Amino acid sequence: MAHRLVCTLEVSGILSGADIEQRQGLRCRFVNTSGSAYDVDASYTEDGCSAQCAVETEDCDSKAFVLLDNQDEPIPCKSAPVPTGTFETEPVGQEASASSPANFRSVVGALGWLDRYLFVWIIIVMVLGVVAGNYIPGIETGFNGSKIDSVSLPIAIGLWWMMYPVLCKVRYELLGKQLLEPDLRNQLAISFVLNWLIGPALMTGIAWATLPDLSGYRNGVILVGCARCIAMVLIWNQLACGDTDFCAILVAFNSILQIVLYAPAVLFFLNVVSGGSVSVSFSTVAKSVALFLGLPLAAGFLTRLVLRKWRGAQWYDRKFLPWFGPTALIGLLYTIFVMFALQGKQIVHNLGDVARVAVPLLVYFAITFWGTLAVCCALKISYPKSITQTFTASSNNFELAIAVAVASFGINSEEALAAVVGPLIEVPVLLGLVYVALGLKNRLW
Repeated sequence: MAHRLVCTLEVSGILSGADIEQRQGLRCRFVNTSGSAYDVDASYTEDGCSAQCAVETEDCDSKAFVLLDNQDEPIPCKSAPVPTGTFETEPVGQEASASSPANFRSVVGALGWLDRYLFVWIIIVMVLGVVAGNYIPGIETGFNGSKIDSVSLPIAIGLWWMMYPVLCKVRYELLGKQLLEPDLRNQLAISFVLNWLIGPALMTGIAWATLPDLSGYRNGVILVGCARCIAMVLIWNQLACGDTDFCAILVAFNSILQIVLYAPAVLFFLNVVSGGSVSVSFSTVAKSVALFLGLPLAAGFLTRLVLRKWRGAQWYDRKFLPWFGPTALIGLLYTIFVMFALQGKQIVHNLGDVARVAVPLLVYFAITFWGTLAVCCALKISYPKSITQTFTASSNNFELAIAVAVASFGINSEEALAAVVGPLIEVPVLLGLVYVALGLKNRLW
């Protein structure tokens, strides 16, 4: 359902007469729940006492801000000292009922064509990858010809590609204020409990319950469960209209913890709980985090800093991001194709084992998604932050798990195959949960 979002400004006497230049530079900024911002010039009434900005969008939860002449620091519309304003939402084409939740069709219809049919594209790319892996001679050798930290270079390129555009959207200039929010400490505590106390223990328990006779595959699943997501969660969070800035904070938070806690978690759950003898070095974990998060994060930060200063905030927000942002999904599709092409033969020749490995992953995704969502609803956390917490807890850092599995057990080991199966199951399942989250948005919040 399209809405016309209106920010009405009551212009005080300070902006009259001598301040005509500042009056001409008055703009409104509408920021939607995915973090995209749109600047709109204000239009004045004949008496010059009020001004109005409007934009049409499907996102009725957008926030309005006021920007004065060449000022990129936004002032919330509802509390702007000069001028003051009110924010209204008007339905376009039909009356909106505050009590009637959006149906699934209207929610999906609000997505762009690439987002809307992403499930179809992913299924097609998966099939093409498996076919290519089985029928194109030398494709596996070609993709594995160069590696970075035990990860195929083409996969590494895909990971960087899908993360970089999303990290260009993060409003780093406002993160300082978010870090000072009193609620942030509570949100980080919730994330720590979900990701580092409950998540690995839950995955270990499910792995033992479903794979008691397959120790190699069980170990690989546990490696996946101990690796908290710092990459694809940015995509899922964006698609489900989560809080982009908060997601960036959680990703950074879990990345630091991952360097410190991943190796002890693996040693505990594989050696102590499972009775194995695995050695994981801190350097392996730190290198993986630096490569697959540090590089795209630095690139996103520098891109935003340089381009906003060079071309201006309006050009960056209204021209560059709408064009560049969607390429993250192309990077996701490319990464999926490479992964399935690399593992196409193993998938076909080990269908039974792949199906067995899928069981604990499916159970884990279901429990963490619905469990985290229930906790966030019970704590009355807003939809954007709830979705960010939910997808952070539900997804995993498969590139780190693959790197550790290959380094510890070998490229052709059962542990490595189980680690590779992880994202093959995670991608379509979490994409489906994105649609579920969007459908629940107006029902639970």
